[in-house]
Formats: sequence, structure tokens, C-alpha cells
Amino acid sequence: MDDYYRNAFRLAKEAGKNLSLLEEKEIDAVLDAIAKETESKMYYILAENRKDLQRMDAGNPKYDRLLLNEQRITDIARDIRNVACLPSPVGKTLMQKTLPNGLNLSKITVPFGVIGIIYEARPNVSFDVFSLCFKSGNACILKGGSDARFSNEAIMDIIRNVLDNNGINPNVCTLLSNDRGATEELLKARDYVDLVIPRGGRELIDYVRENSRIPVLETGAGVCHAYFHKEGDLKKGKAIITNAKTRKVSVCNSLDCLIIDKERLGDLHYLCEDLEKKDVVIYADKQACEALYQYYPCDLLKKADEKSFGTEFLDYKMAIRTVSGIDEAIRHISAYGSKHSEAIVSEDRKVIGLFEKMVDAACIYANASTAFTDGAQFGLGAEIGISTQKMHARGPMALEELCTYKWIIEGDGQTRK
Repeated sequence: MDDYYRNAFRLAKEAGKNLSLLEEKEIDAVLDAIAKETESKMYYILAENRKDLQRMDAGNPKYDRLLLNEQRITDIARDIRNVACLPSPVGKTLMQKTLPNGLNLSKITVPFGVIGIIYEARPNVSFDVFSLCFKSGNACILKGGSDARFSNEAIMDIIRNVLDNNGINPNVCTLLSNDRGATEELLKARDYVDLVIPRGGRELIDYVRENSRIPVLETGAGVCHAYFHKEGDLKKGKAIITNAKTRKVSVCNSLDCLIIDKERLGDLHYLCEDLEKKDVVIYADKQACEALYQYYPCDLLKKADEKSFGTEFLDYKMAIRTVSGIDEAIRHISAYGSKHSEAIVSEDRKVIGLFEKMVDAACIYANASTAFTDGAQFGLGAEIGISTQKMHARGPMALEELCTYKWIIEGDGQTRK
């Protein structure tokens, strides 16, 4: 391992150990100070963010992820304060019992220690990760994408200055350089880093999983479906599809594929009516294409092929698949979904119950938009990512998911025969 990175990782580990000595009120005060400083330095952050934006094509789907503005900075500060207001996840007693031999056992939540996060062009993640890690007693090592270099450096300046001014070792939050070598060094740092979390597309996640010597908590890509059942309500369906697809296309909870019951193809043009206003390109199968042909603009209506399904578009694009019923819809999701967020629109409670039981995903929605898959929306303050795996955590991961546990055993001289 390169000496520079070894030293950076060592300093982060040492700094993280002292976080357990801080009182919760001290942690909350620091988070509040960072929120205030973020608002105070808003135009500094925006100026640095513009440097990053100037290097990216505005037509790139990642552009919206990279973009910061006054409202987004205000929202970031609010989320930091929300995290500060949440109860600490550390030191909770998960189980307690006394054995026949008199030993008292307690299962107590504790921080992981040092968490490495590798993420792409989303500077807001820097704030989210730090606030969640700090509140849960973890040091964090951030490896942001080169697209957000100037934004992340400005954010890190603010965080570390506030930490230093409050007598806390700034090394509890470390930003690595933008080159790929930093990622490789982080994935090898098993003596210093306890957990790695990748946030980004499938390529990044696969690379981290295949190359890390450290346990990986995956935040999977989002290939999200909405199934409009034959008993679906038109007004609800139209609102849900439009919101899930167009609210913010660059996020992982954005809708990628509408599945429609063949008995409701006559209503498809109504369901897609508002998508036209956002210039959403639709990749429709033969039946759906025929149903939309006279209603949807020709330049926005394409014939679907096999690549149209199972694709996370992160853009104003959506596939449509026609099915003959709930069973076929479930099979399609099983074949093409990413176990992130799946929705059904139906007034039939029996069908909804079947969908909820049989679809394998972190978040299942009945008559609601997949756009709600978000830590803040779930009342978690913020999120460090959406886990699509089944070990340790699933769905939006926040404070509680950044803790593990240890056993405390207290006795009075007991020995084992």
C-alpha cells in the first residue's frame, strides 16, 4: 500500500476511536454548526459547483445529479438538522438476559468504526454521508467522482473547519483524491476500514464488489417498474406514473418500465398523456406501440427490443411491457428488476397482497410512486444509500444501518468447567 494512503487511513481510524467519547448533545451541536456554515457559505459552494458543471455537458443525465442551487443547499442544511434531531443509534440494548450461571449478557449497538464510501457525481452525498456517519459514531473516508471535484473539496473545507473549531479531529472525515488509484488503495485497506459502500451505477458497484478486500454493503442500481393492473384506478395511475418517471430522472427510484394489463391498453394513451409534456421517449412492445400510435408523438415513440427492458435509463426514457395478468407481471419483474423499488396500481386488495408477497424487492408500493424510496422521505433524516441486498440492511440505509453490535458479558468470578 502507498505510504500516503496508509497514513491517511491510519489517521482516520485513530480519529474515529475518539468519537465514542463524545456526548450526543456535542455531536448534535456540531451538526447544527455545519448546517449553519453550509448556509453561510452557500455562494462559495455554488461557485465551486459551477466549475464542475462547466466541465459537463448539460445534456448528460448526470448533470442534474451534479447540480447544486440555493434550494438544494437549503434542503441539504435541513437534512443535516434532521439527522441531528434523531436519537442516537449507538448504545441501544438489543437483548439482555441472565444465564443460569449468573452471567449477565447484553447485546449493544456500536458503530462499525471507519466506513469508506465511493460515489459518483453527487456532491450532496458528501454532506449526507458525513452527517450520518458522525451521528452514528463512525469516521468516514469519501471517494467522490472527478466530475464533482471542486464541489466536494468546498464541502470538505466547510466540514473540517467546523470540526476543528469545535475541538474534534478533522480526520474523522477524509476526502481522497479523484484518481482511480485512490479507489484501489481504499479497497485494500482492510486493516483500517471496516466497511465499504459504493453509490453509483452498476459498473461501479460491480467493480467494488469484485475488487474489495473489505466487506461491501451494496447500494444497487434501480431498475424500477410500475404495474397497472386491470383493476387500476386511472387517475391514480396517471399521477403515479408521471411522478415516478419525471419528478427527477437521474435518481435510482425513477420509473424505468410501465407494465400494463392488456385489458387496459385502451387507457394507455391517457396514462402517458403527461409524459409527452416532458418529452419522455417511450420504448413500447408491439401491443403498447399500437395502442399509442395515434396518440403519442411519433418522434418519441420507439419499438422496444430486448435491451429496452432491465435498463436503468436515468433519463427521460421509459419502456412499456404488455402482460396478460398479475403472474406475467411478476415474472417480468423477476427477470428484469434490480430488487430496488416496484409498484402496483390496483383496487383489488387480493391482487395487491399477491404482488407484495411475490415480488422480491427492497421496497414494494401499492398505489404510490416509487419516488418515495428515500431516507428523508422515510423519516430517517437522510440516507447513505439504498441497499438491494439482503445481508444486514435493505432499502434506505441511515443511522441504524451504520451500526453493528457487540456482546457485553458481566460476571462475578464465574469460570467454565
